[in-house]
Amino acid sequence: MVDLTYVYDERSHRYPIFRKFNFTVTVNGTTDAGIWIRSEEYTSSTHTGTHMDAPSHFIKDGINIDQIPITQFVAPAAVIDITEKASQNPDSEATIDDLTHWESITGHSLNGKILLFKSGWGSKYYNSTAYLGTSDDGVTNMVYPGISPEAAQWLVDNRNIKGVGVDTLSFDKGTSQDFGSHQILLGHGVFGLENVANMEEVPIHGAMLYVLPMKIAGASGAPTRVIATFPEVIF
Repeated sequence: MVDLTYVYDERSHRYPIFRKFNFTVTVNGTTDAGIWIRSEEYTSSTHTGTHMDAPSHFIKDGINIDQIPITQFVAPAAVIDITEKASQNPDSEATIDDLTHWESITGHSLNGKILLFKSGWGSKYYNSTAYLGTSDDGVTNMVYPGISPEAAQWLVDNRNIKGVGVDTLSFDKGTSQDFGSHQILLGHGVFGLENVANMEEVPIHGAMLYVLPMKIAGASGAPTRVIATFPEVIF
């Protein structure tokens, strides 16, 4: 089993216009009755750390997190490796060729899968400048890889997938201005996972994913525990 979820703390990444994670211990001690009690509270954007985007994040009248069918939350993983191109060009994108290449080398269809796009950005997570591609805490000048709108459109036109996940801040590349992949995938009911951890520990084929978002009524996003399971030896 592999945990693909980052710990939620003050280092958790979010798009710069959204609220940071803040955690406070509110009760921590022994009551007059001699009972030990501890409790905390936190504030945060729902799109912080390892989280899920629901269709309503970019689609007017799209369904919210609490309305996504739970049948979408458990599915086989397809790990699409774009590490080499991302290392050469941080502004690169996963393409249609990357998708068809995965099908060619595995002999399996992407139908019914949750696609994880591995760019190698997970190694940069705790270095904000490297992870975002900028030292400025703003929405401009960010550079990191993503999924091309052409690949997103090909998926919704030709395959029936349940979701996508990336090891970056967004499944549109950092320099995107129109968030085309968000609009296409969320517009067709495909959820997105962002800031996914430890993708390098998951085989390209043969793993099962369990993605369980917090069930927040009316929310366009939610913190999500992502777990992969697979046999120790995959043939």
